[in-house]
Amino acid sequence: LLLEYEAEQPPFPDIHESEQESVSLEAGMLQPLHTEQFYSAPAADTVVQQLLPIPKAASLPEPPDPKMCSPREYLEYYIFPVLLPGMAELLHRAKKEKCFERKRTKFIACDFLTEWLYNHNPKRKDESFTEFFSIHFVNDWLKDHPRRPLPLSLLLSEEEASIIIQSFWRGYRVRCEREIQELRQWQKQLREEKDIFQRVKEFWTKQEAK
Repeated sequence: LLLEYEAEQPPFPDIHESEQESVSLEAGMLQPLHTEQFYSAPAADTVVQQLLPIPKAASLPEPPDPKMCSPREYLEYYIFPVLLPGMAELLHRAKKEKCFERKRTKFIACDFLTEWLYNHNPKRKDESFTEFFSIHFVNDWLKDHPRRPLPLSLLLSEEEASIIIQSFWRGYRVRCEREIQELRQWQKQLREEKDIFQRVKEFWTKQEAK
């Protein structure tokens, strides 16, 4: 059926019959990918671009007046070309931060998107990168609306958290041994009977008096 359908179609100009089948299949696969023009990836494969006829460059329509255009035109010409790549980068970073695997992470999507949009603003094309907490309106907002500090469990990496857990577990296993329990009990009795803390305090008082 596919061969009969292609036989009924008019041939591509300046393309041999052996290449026509690959072009028709590749073009069909590329047709639903027209939205990738908003992303950093190329719109089509290099081989397909060489085989397909290159149309003459058409004059692009002038962008509408942002103060007089409709809401749809404003979104399509001024918002989506910047917002959609930012959303794509947001999803990549969320996957890197394992947001799709855990219930709680230190990654804050609104902070990342704010930082990305601020640094990719066309009006700041030649300016240096600015971190989120260095943005002026972010500082102004946080002065009046301070955030709670993140818990340590979200700030630690997996390696740092594993070291702390393993260290605590090894210490617990050691303290459970009978010899260590006897030693700790003897130290406790010694502190209670001789008041070791008071004796140490008196010792340092005499040393400071000298």
